[in-house]
This record gives sequence, C-alpha cells and structure tokens, in this order.
Amino acid sequence: MEEVTNLMHGFGVALTLPNFVYMLIGITLGVLIGVLPGLGGANGIAILLPLTFSMNPTSAIIMLSCIYWGALFGGAITSILFNIPGEPWSVATTFDGYPMAQQGKAAQALTAAFTGSFVGALFAVILITFLAPLLARFALKFGPPEFFAVQLLTFCSFVGMSKEPAAKTIASMMLGFALAAVGMDTVTGQLRMTFGFPEMLKGFDFLIAVIGLFGIGEILLTMEEGLAFKGKTAKINLKVVFETWAMLPRYWLTMLRSVAVGCWMGITPGGATPASFMSYGMARRMSKDPDSFGKGQIEGVLAPETAAHAAGTAALLPMLTLGIPGSPTAAVLLGGLLIWGLQPGPMLFVEQKDFVWGLIASMYLGNVVGLLVVLTTVPFWAAILRIPFSVIAPVIIVICAIGAYTVHSSMFDVWLMLVFGVVGYLFKKLRYPLAPMVLALVLGDMAEASFRQAMLLSQGSVSIFWSNPLVGSIAGLAIVLLLWPLVGVLRGLGKPSVAKGAA
Repeated sequence: MEEVTNLMHGFGVALTLPNFVYMLIGITLGVLIGVLPGLGGANGIAILLPLTFSMNPTSAIIMLSCIYWGALFGGAITSILFNIPGEPWSVATTFDGYPMAQQGKAAQALTAAFTGSFVGALFAVILITFLAPLLARFALKFGPPEFFAVQLLTFCSFVGMSKEPAAKTIASMMLGFALAAVGMDTVTGQLRMTFGFPEMLKGFDFLIAVIGLFGIGEILLTMEEGLAFKGKTAKINLKVVFETWAMLPRYWLTMLRSVAVGCWMGITPGGATPASFMSYGMARRMSKDPDSFGKGQIEGVLAPETAAHAAGTAALLPMLTLGIPGSPTAAVLLGGLLIWGLQPGPMLFVEQKDFVWGLIASMYLGNVVGLLVVLTTVPFWAAILRIPFSVIAPVIIVICAIGAYTVHSSMFDVWLMLVFGVVGYLFKKLRYPLAPMVLALVLGDMAEASFRQAMLLSQGSVSIFWSNPLVGSIAGLAIVLLLWPLVGVLRGLGKPSVAKGAA
C-alpha cells in the first residue's frame, strides 16, 4: 500500500501542466529521433541534455525519459516501412516487419509493434513500482563473474538461436570483437591496434557503426538496384487497430516470454538490443511453424518489440536504485542526475520522493501517450515516401552524417561512418549477418573488462564461473546455447544412417 500511495503522489507531480507539456514534447521528439536513422535515444538525449540544465530536475528527467519512450516506439516505423532500423534494437523487427509491409500488412505490423512495446514497458514499470527493493538486493549479488556470464549468454544465444548459419554468425561476431578491442586498454593503459592515429585512441563508437552499417549500407544497396525506393505506405485506422488487437491474445505466451527476457536483460544489464534478438530467437524456436519467420510472421514483430521496450524501461531500475546504468541511455540520464545534484541510490527514494515517484508515474503516462501518438501520426511519417528516392537518399545520408558528427563532434567519425557503410553493403551482398558484429562491438569492452576482473579475483581460474549457483546456471545455459547448432547437425547425420539400417 505504501508503493500505491507514493505512486498516486507521483501522478500528482507528473500531471502538473508544465510536466505534462514536457512529456508531450519529449514523446514527439523521441518518435522523431527514433524514426530518423542514426540518431538514437542515447544520442538524442545527449544532444538535448544541456537544454535541461536550467529546468527543474523532475521536469527535465520526465522530458528526457519520454524522449527515450518515443525513440523506442519510433524505431519500429522505419524498420517496418523502410527496412532501415531507426534504432539498433529495431534490427530484429525488420526480419518480419518489412516482409509484412511488402505483403500490404504494414498497418497490422505497426499496430502489433506499438502494442507489444506498450505491453513490454507496462510490465517493466510495474516491476519498478512494486519490486524495486527486492530487485535491488538481487542486483547487489552481481560481481564480475556474473556480469561476464550474462554477456556470454547473450553472445551464445545469438549463435544458438540465429536463423543464419552458425559459422557466418561467429565470423561476424569475431570481427565485432576485434573492432571493440581497438583503443586504449582500460586495465593496462596500453594502446591496441591504433596504428598511430590519435583518433583511434577512443576506439570505435557503436553509434557510428550502426549509422554506417544499417543506414548508409541500405542506401548503397538501394542505389545499386536503380534508385527505386522500397518503402511501403501505411495508414492506421480504428478498424485495423481493433482487428490486430483481436489477434494478439493468441500470442500471449510469446509476449509474456518476451517481457521476462526484456526485464531480465534490462536489469542485469544486457540491454534492449540483445533482448530483442534473444526474444526473436526464442519465439522462432518455440513456434509451431518456425519456417514462417522471416516471411512476414506477426509473432516475429511482437517478440523483439515487446522485449526491447521491457529492457529499455527496466534498465532504469538499477540506475535509480544502485547508480548502475543498465543501458547507454540510462548512462546519459545518470550523468544528468549527477549534474542536477542528485545521487542515485537507495537514499534517493527517501530524500527525493517527488522526483522518483514523479518519474515512475511519468513512465505510465508516457507509455500511454506514446502509444496514442504513434498510432495517430504514422501517416505523417509515411508521407516521406511521396518524396522521390533521388531526393530522400541524400537527405538520409546528410542526417546520418549529422548524427555521426554529433557523437564526438569529429569529422573523423563521419568518414568512419562511410567506411562502415561500405562494410554493411558488402555484408549484405555476401549474406553475412550484421547484427552479431554490432552486438560484439557494443558489449565487447564490457565483456572483456568483466572477464579480466573475474580472472584477477580467481587468480586465473575459470572455475569462478561455476563458483555459485547463480553464475553457474547462467554460464551453463550459455554453453548449451553455443552448442545448440551441433544438435541439429548431429540429427541431420543420424537420419540417413537410420534409414539405411531400416532398408
């Protein structure tokens, strides 16, 4: 009852006129940021963060967090209509979202994506509201071995559950690890693979890689195929919305499973990107018709969007309770809290009740407002398709270049974006998956740091990854998923011998 009372007080804070206006502004800006390839929630918040320094901290965090909700919603629009992920976590949505758009089901795919996002975030906010103390105590048990085991589970799930050949997935991931190793070694301070370039000291930023690999790479492919813009139009009306909502209850188990994966990956922290891929892979593995995935299966849209929104929302829990950001966006928000003079941690819930519960209440309101905004504004975003591709392609490239430049205010990043664009083009031509490389580039540094810290603790013994039931169960599951493709190979080898014996 105490949580309910505090939440009601939070709604009183969030529903004041200034805060509600900031919420609407944040949602609208977030959808725009999510739709435009290359910007992203973390980057958009980082750009707009200086504008909030003169604002009330509660109003500022409400607006910035609503930019995040809007970006989560908006990323699905370009993934489904353009086949260009507006956000890294929207990559998995393209697998079935774009084929649905090609079949004339764009409105249905968008409605499913937005509804899945709404459900994922709603469950995550309920967890934050009522289970914050319990989850905070659980997260305190995580040390370097547990963090590495979770990251290893993410990598192995990619290999075990990807629809691509395991060899190509591993090759793509290894390239990502190599790119993640570039720069200064955080443990020894030595330089690695910088080749004398001062700009390489900071390594490769995953935002630059994503902008180039997906945004520029897709533009190059489309240009090669004759400047024929492949985007699909969509107009969502009440009839389509209610027809789609009537279908969704049959996928309740997929959505519940995606919520669990998303909340887990957000809290531990794995992040929205691996959560979306893990959820998509699990939905495909457990489906009665796995071959339909990748050809326009609505379940393939629901799963990644539900998990991504749950992970993105749940990532704020360790940030608020422990000061440990569960995602790049949460890290940017953490920086904002420190600038505003607020120290994240258990005492924040005691000393800054208006702030904490106003933020949590805004999560509920922002999620509802975000769903209404995206359902009613899709035709405006789809109107971009009326512009000839020969005009819109340079515009997208310029937007990508601006997004790349604003990461570190460096022209070197713009050239690097173009290099990644060529790599993305070649990967798509050779049919190598891009997502494993991006995942390794994003999590490579964290995984390496966690592994080396664990080795220092155990004096070089890998037995530390089975030193307690928690880390042992996670590491064991990771190994099972890594070896899962071999099960399919052995089954394939066993079938001819059985038939021969029967003959």
